[in-house]
Amino acid sequence: MPSPLGDWIARHDSPDNPLVPAATVVLIRDGSSGLETLMMQRNSQLSFAEGMWVFPGGRIDPDDHPDDGHDIDRAAVAAAVREAREEADLEIDPVTLRYFSHWIPPVQAPKRFSTWFFVAPAPEGEVTVDQGEITDHAWWHPADALERAADRRIEIMVPTWMSLHDLADYRSVAEALADLDAREPRTFATRIVQTPRGPAATWEDDIAHNTGRHDSAGPRHRLVMTEGGWRLERSEG
Repeated sequence: MPSPLGDWIARHDSPDNPLVPAATVVLIRDGSSGLETLMMQRNSQLSFAEGMWVFPGGRIDPDDHPDDGHDIDRAAVAAAVREAREEADLEIDPVTLRYFSHWIPPVQAPKRFSTWFFVAPAPEGEVTVDQGEITDHAWWHPADALERAADRRIEIMVPTWMSLHDLADYRSVAEALADLDAREPRTFATRIVQTPRGPAATWEDDIAHNTGRHDSAGPRHRLVMTEGGWRLERSEG
């Protein structure tokens, strides 16, 4: 693991609620109306993210680690490939994965997954789900998925919302992959701050992430989750 990322993860770990390594893969393809991404609905009877629409993913298992057991980045890639196979019946070439972002939930979260998010072009083949952990799937343009979430036709989590928002402006797989190749992965250590309009997920470049006060003067990088919909607020000061 590159030292800066390892240090960043360690800084946000907690002995009382330790982080569990996980991996997610955002599969994208060129559809008739532009870029599409694969989303899957989790079984409503599960104990985590029940009924939510997500990307294929899950915790990193011991068998995902290389023989030396120390390269967590390689283990994350292996886990992403395995989860796509198990949840969608799709076989991904590991070399096609782009490290997209890294997510760490608040200390107060019931389960804390330190998650590697990858983006990869969807391989050939039909998606099939087991009707166990995953009960449904769909290919949607990212903006259409966000609209479904805003209309409460589907439920999604904050990392899913932000990933869809990040991908919504790309017109094709080639455009998305070229841009991702030219930039560093983005890191998100979430802190929830209460605002008059509802809870807000804040990140390290938001002043409220450090102060805990929604009205602190300074830069903003937050997703405000109101009853009327979620809105991203970003400013430099």
